Amino acid sequence: MDIASIGGILLAVLGILGGMMMEGGSLAQITQPTAMMIVLGGTAGAVMVQFPLATIAAALKQMMRVFFNPPGDDEAVIAQLVGFAAEARRYGIISLDGELETIDDPFMKQALMLAVDGTELSMVRAIMQLELDNKAEFEEKVPQVFESAGGFSPTVGIIGAVMGLIQVMQHLDDINAVGRGIAVAFVATIYGVGLANLVFLPAAGKLKIRNHEEQMKKMMVLEGVISILEGMNPRMIETKLRTFLREPGAAPAAAVKARDAVKVPA
Repeated sequence: MDIASIGGILLAVLGILGGMMMEGGSLAQITQPTAMMIVLGGTAGAVMVQFPLATIAAALKQMMRVFFNPPGDDEAVIAQLVGFAAEARRYGIISLDGELETIDDPFMKQALMLAVDGTELSMVRAIMQLELDNKAEFEEKVPQVFESAGGFSPTVGIIGAVMGLIQVMQHLDDINAVGRGIAVAFVATIYGVGLANLVFLPAAGKLKIRNHEEQMKKMMVLEGVISILEGMNPRMIETKLRTFLREPGAAPAAAVKARDAVKVPA
């Protein structure tokens, strides 16, 4: 669970509603299902015109990563690669063939499989880099869906406000009804601006960070496999891979235990 994402939205909503109530407002004044329907429906329709359905479906799935993102154990990945390096250096790269079934990460498994099959170092890098680039290009489109939604929703909110004002103009003979109608009309604008700045645009920014972290992890794995093919010293590989960590430095106790648990032939 991402405390920053959940706490941020709660803090923003409580701050806005609390300020409104301190000024004498009430929740009933901004509870307008019709306005919400206009904003959500109009925004969703505009986004569907701009993006293919497959990209929109991927964006909806990725939305959960804004609030729930299992932490990756980069230290364990480094420990695993260092263990493979020690085994390959002693018994040859072919000895890692038996370790392929123990690897859960598809990217690492594919890279090591190419290495074990005798693929040239330059080809391993080229093939895996191509996969990285293709995946990165697709993942860039997911935040763009939410960025577009954040651009459309305020405008759709204005459309909803104008539609409400049109209805108000038909009852100019009742000044009380006009006052209430104008207040209700601008609720759609609040929904549009609120969704854009509290949900859509922040979600796009958080997903960009998530994608960058995932990309850096894959680059670390690729560099690890390339270093194994080059026959680099396992300790040098560990030092090299640790530069990819967000907080490079000495491995914490948990990482040391994970590294020691890797079976290296005596």
